[in-house]
Amino acid sequence: MNKMGLTHIYCGDGKGKTTAAMGLALRAAGYGANVVVVQFLKDGDSSEVKALRTFPNVTVISGKDVRGFSNSFDEAQRRKVTKNHNDHLREAIALCEDGKCDMLILDEAMGALSTGMLDEKLLMDFLKNRPEHIEVVMTGRNPGAQLIELADYVSDIRNVKHPYDKGIPARPGVEK
Repeated sequence: MNKMGLTHIYCGDGKGKTTAAMGLALRAAGYGANVVVVQFLKDGDSSEVKALRTFPNVTVISGKDVRGFSNSFDEAQRRKVTKNHNDHLREAIALCEDGKCDMLILDEAMGALSTGMLDEKLLMDFLKNRPEHIEVVMTGRNPGAQLIELADYVSDIRNVKHPYDKGIPARPGVEK
């Protein structure tokens, strides 16, 4: 990987934020880089994550405790998910600090931040003080001004039309 890591944000209401991030993870893994993927607000069971888990230089950190949408969580589930998210981020930070990560994907980080299920100070401290070679990729809707200011790339993926609007559910191999 390059000597100076940059920060990417894939945001917006359109389909493809995670897909773009996982494509970048695949590109980096194919290059031989050590990639760490952390998924927030997801169960880690999507097809692209299953594929990435087959690479020896890719580490996936994802909680199996997430079922349903965050707005339906009761207080006990919110506390459990928040603790797990912060533990997952700390695990990824440790891998970065130990030299075991060249690219860090923080999938749905903005969603976890906006729901209060990820420690914003922990994330911001890491982003401001991370080892300089680490490429960081974050996904989710509505990044805050502070994240946009820190980022080198910001791609806003806009929904123009989506099959879900017609009642077509997520399809394996395409949306999940």
